[in-house]
Amino acid sequence: MTAGSSHPAHDRLIASLHRWTPPSGESVQADEVTLGSRTIRRYTAEFWTSRQRQGGSIHEISYRACFKPQLPRFFISLLTESGDVVYDPFSGRGTTVIEAGLLGRNVIANDVNPLSRIMTEPRFFPPDLMAVEERLHAIPRVTGSPDPGLSMFYHPDTEREIVALRDYLLARKGAYRDDMIDRWIAMVATNRLTGHSKGFFSVYTLPPNQAVSKESQQRINRKRDQVPEYRDVRQIILRKTKSLLRTLSAKERQNLARAGKKAMLLSEDARATRSIPDESVQLTVTSPPCLDIVQYREDNWLRCWFNGLDENAIGKQITMARTVDGWMAVMGRVFSELWRITRPGGFVAFEVGEVRKRTIRLEEHVVPLGTDAGFTCECILINQQVFTKTSNIWGVENNACGTNTNRIVLFRKG
Repeated sequence: MTAGSSHPAHDRLIASLHRWTPPSGESVQADEVTLGSRTIRRYTAEFWTSRQRQGGSIHEISYRACFKPQLPRFFISLLTESGDVVYDPFSGRGTTVIEAGLLGRNVIANDVNPLSRIMTEPRFFPPDLMAVEERLHAIPRVTGSPDPGLSMFYHPDTEREIVALRDYLLARKGAYRDDMIDRWIAMVATNRLTGHSKGFFSVYTLPPNQAVSKESQQRINRKRDQVPEYRDVRQIILRKTKSLLRTLSAKERQNLARAGKKAMLLSEDARATRSIPDESVQLTVTSPPCLDIVQYREDNWLRCWFNGLDENAIGKQITMARTVDGWMAVMGRVFSELWRITRPGGFVAFEVGEVRKRTIRLEEHVVPLGTDAGFTCECILINQQVFTKTSNIWGVENNACGTNTNRIVLFRKG
């Protein structure tokens, strides 16, 4: 395809936006926004439902600042075909690439945080529930004594089970003997470490996409007058496994396995992904770290402990720019790299949000970054939806402050 030529996927997208019927039944609002010398078409609607469980069950893994699978599905369905490569340079829990795998696409995932691969890779190869149960029963249930440093989270017997599981998994990994069932168990356990229901190993604490400090948990325990109760680690892992697999069809299993065998799962700087060939990606769907509003290191310290990772070393690699100028400097280099790896006619869907009480709309800063790299800005999509329960826990009112919309800038190469 020559530069500047029309692309069937582009035509499908624009036509779809004009005839789109949002889940709410309201019509799409179309207008234009002027950014410097550029006039960009903007579309506002509920393009995908805000309901938490409308995506496949395999996605139900907790992580900070992750978007719903309906977001990447929207773009993957419109802008790619079977076998195309879909990429996410800030992969997080792997929503984009798991959804792409379910839809029969090839995938590349990248994230400097190694927890991303731990949470993503096993879901390309979902095991049989019986195999997970057999493996869990082969693992020693308890070894040694509980660590008093975690007593604010766990009952002593629960902690013994967690430590025994951790010791087994790290020993298998260290000896290069861990298989995909071990990795599945590690992934599920990592996501059951703390939470605010009996489906987690811990006493009541913050939502499962975060881990409070030991001191903060002690304050929560005093305020709630609570003492950690015993939780059966094996049974919780099995229940969560069953839940993750509950909507997965045979065809989706096949698609995931096919994508997983070819997948590139990287842990590189998104500004220099040398492992990715030039002009190999049809679609990038991503949401980068947005200034310093999410503390990835602090939120993941317990997950790092369980997986034998150094959270301080990881934290130093994660981009947490405090100013818009600093953020733009980093993302400008990311866009240059995206230009290199995107094939002619390919797309980048770059999701950002309103931050700092709606005073900063990052999409207005993203447009020049993409166009300066060489992309054409096709449009801005604003997906409006109500806040999730997690947001309401923090006292954030709908459409009042925080990240209250998905704001996606869509770019095309050539």
